[in-house]
Amino acid sequence: MPVKRITSSDVARAAGVSRATVSFVLNDKPGMRITEETRRRVLEAARELDYRPHASARSLAAGRSDVVLLAIPDLPIGAGISRFVEELATALAAYGLTLVTHLAAAHGRSLPDVCAAVDASVVVGFSSFDQDTVQALHRAGADLVLPSEPEDASPMRHLGCLQAEHLISRGHQRLGYALPGHPAFRQMADERRQGATDACAQAGLEPPVALTVHLEIASAAQAITGWREQAVTGVCAFNDETALAVLAGLHDHGLAIPTDMAVVGADDIPTARLAAPPLTTVCWDLHDVARHRAATIVTSLAGAGQAPSHIDASTHPHVVQRSST
Repeated sequence: MPVKRITSSDVARAAGVSRATVSFVLNDKPGMRITEETRRRVLEAARELDYRPHASARSLAAGRSDVVLLAIPDLPIGAGISRFVEELATALAAYGLTLVTHLAAAHGRSLPDVCAAVDASVVVGFSSFDQDTVQALHRAGADLVLPSEPEDASPMRHLGCLQAEHLISRGHQRLGYALPGHPAFRQMADERRQGATDACAQAGLEPPVALTVHLEIASAAQAITGWREQAVTGVCAFNDETALAVLAGLHDHGLAIPTDMAVVGADDIPTARLAAPPLTTVCWDLHDVARHRAATIVTSLAGAGQAPSHIDASTHPHVVQRSST
């Protein structure tokens, strides 16, 4: 037989008080004259009965739910995204908020439908939503949608700029750029490549030679051939996975790293340090980024939903020096 769900009526009966008193105690309503003895009896009854309020009851008491819905775009879910989700969930939990994720790649219910179904107060995206979606999310019950306007591309460009500056500082005068094979990454890759191009221009160098590298040794080896024909000695890769493919292509050619060609990745995935040689990379501190985003959400909610136009990552990417450069 299924166990009956414990309700506030059960707590009230066990404590010998009214349901209203239970609500006042458990929701810590200010201004209510409740004796310490009554408060103790209610809390003890709730603990002994293992009472957990319904989400709808919590929403009614607080004026909003504690659910933050993270919309993950139609991208491969790699180590970087997974770790960010973990860090954001942990940061939000410190404020009493619960993270729920929606995968666009699942092609199931629409984001507004999911928002209504889980009673989310906040919807967060990796990039801005179009205005029709923003309005639909508000109609579905979201008090806050972040970001609601296009974000500045400069953080991604800054990452690409750091990659190129690092290689240039180590004497490389002709750079390559390894574009990802997956088309969903193309916009982000173009922004990072533009940062590398800007760094080359600042140093008086030609733009990086951009070639697509699929996560296959044959594709990477073909790109290596193309870069060597252009006298490239240092490669900025879109991300660490792409950089690992470049390293495999260099091994396939029998080239020494970084003597014949240096490689710098991005995102600092766990396997980057296990590469042969260990991969130099550029990344953000995802712990700090997630904490800042959680604080932005809480501050915006406290300000009656007045969200900033952009979500500032609060930290800048930095180079993790290893042996591939």
